[in-house]
Amino acid sequence: MAKDTPPRWDRRMQQRLARGEAAALGELYDRFASLVHSQAHRMLDDESAADLVTREVFGYVWENPDAYDPKQGSMRSWVARLTHRQSVRRLRGTAPSAFAQGYEDGTDDDGRTGGAEETVAQEELEERVRRATAAARADYIVASMPAPLRAALELAYIQRRDYRQTAADLGVTEDEARRRLRLGLQLLSTADTRPLEGSSPPGYGRAL
Repeated sequence: MAKDTPPRWDRRMQQRLARGEAAALGELYDRFASLVHSQAHRMLDDESAADLVTREVFGYVWENPDAYDPKQGSMRSWVARLTHRQSVRRLRGTAPSAFAQGYEDGTDDDGRTGGAEETVAQEELEERVRRATAAARADYIVASMPAPLRAALELAYIQRRDYRQTAADLGVTEDEARRRLRLGLQLLSTADTRPLEGSSPPGYGRAL
């Protein structure tokens, strides 16, 4: 199979959407809605906004199935990119009106370069976008990794289990629990996860 050939499910789904099959949209929604909503909610920290982004993403997919380029990755990755793009747009839409109007070209609505307040607002907004993007990427990486690694990370970071408790809960040896956590953290290291610094699960430290 060619390297850039998409998975069979992705190809079929794109073809069905292009034919206007409503059942295909329902199947796509069932598969990816939780991913889209959780990513949007992590970025926006707003349930209503996440609901709206979810509707917008699937509305766009329904109307533009040919916009999916298999050479750029899986349909799951494409949907995640759409979610990120729409969430960033909504984040930037929360900026003060004059700043929002001048964002694209760096000028206010009188055509002048923005002053100190607009500069500060832009810096704060871009930092918020960066943090939200990093958090969303980390979420996506965790959701996409093999189930054993994901389960270990969730036990360690969400339920705050130490590696002995994690091993017991998973029914594996302590060495295997450490191995899974190490691999999971290596995958997460591809994202900017600085917001996670200082939040190591209990009992790990340098043991990993």
